[in-house]
Amino acid sequence: MNEPLRFAIIGDSAASGVGDSDSLGNYFGWGYHLAQAFTEPLIYINASRPGAQSKEVLHEQLPKISIHNPELVAVIVGGNDLLRNGFSPQVFEDNLNETLALIEMMGATSMLLELHDPTRIVPMPRLVARVCRRRVNAVNRSTRKLARRYSSVLLETRSLDGIYQREKWHVDRMHPSKLGHQFIADNFAHLLRKRGFEIGNVQFSASNNRSRKDSIIWMLKNGTPWFLKRSLDLLPAILFLSITELIHIARYGRDSESAEVFFPEFAPQQMSHKHLQKERVS
Repeated sequence: MNEPLRFAIIGDSAASGVGDSDSLGNYFGWGYHLAQAFTEPLIYINASRPGAQSKEVLHEQLPKISIHNPELVAVIVGGNDLLRNGFSPQVFEDNLNETLALIEMMGATSMLLELHDPTRIVPMPRLVARVCRRRVNAVNRSTRKLARRYSSVLLETRSLDGIYQREKWHVDRMHPSKLGHQFIADNFAHLLRKRGFEIGNVQFSASNNRSRKDSIIWMLKNGTPWFLKRSLDLLPAILFLSITELIHIARYGRDSESAEVFFPEFAPQQMSHKHLQKERVS
């Protein structure tokens, strides 16, 4: 009998399944739906955590899965890095590079996910949207660059037809809904088949696993406090970056969002381990 394939996931809330949970608070997510589609024996390990940044993924989550000698490892990270006022694209890239290098040394295949454009589904002022896109684009540039370097399985989210359909997104419009997670799993399955993995069809559900009432309660308990916390954290940076963005537009025009930009840090991030464990969304 063949040894089971060991499939591990590390990362943030997009990896842990936020947006796809039941009324008891059990998370599923695209990894769960993908794991169920494998037709070969499988051991599924998910060490991801809502709120995780690339540093935690490298230094805390990767060691946890390494002891299981996985052969397939998904690294879903970046969203939390760019939402901090001290965001450094180079630090993010260095952390992700080291993570992927260690996965390669294990002899495992890595999986990466391109970040979607949140400005397509989250209403925000035009200038703030430009700043947001610039940060997301910085993460995606590093992700694509490293995917080529390590021959990772890269899901180019933005190229997927229908990715921004409302029903594919959770009530917070930041995370995939159950349908969205299944959609991601299905597209990952397609890419993995090309690499020789034995995967059948991902099963889609006709309805969400939470009622509209439950979703609204979730948003009030988790989404709104998270939004306020991140707003206070990013407010100084947003004000500064908005001013520099106006100067950038005046000098180079409105079609220059891909240019480099300075990412300031206005205050050191002080967050205890206890606080990290309580954070519920990315």
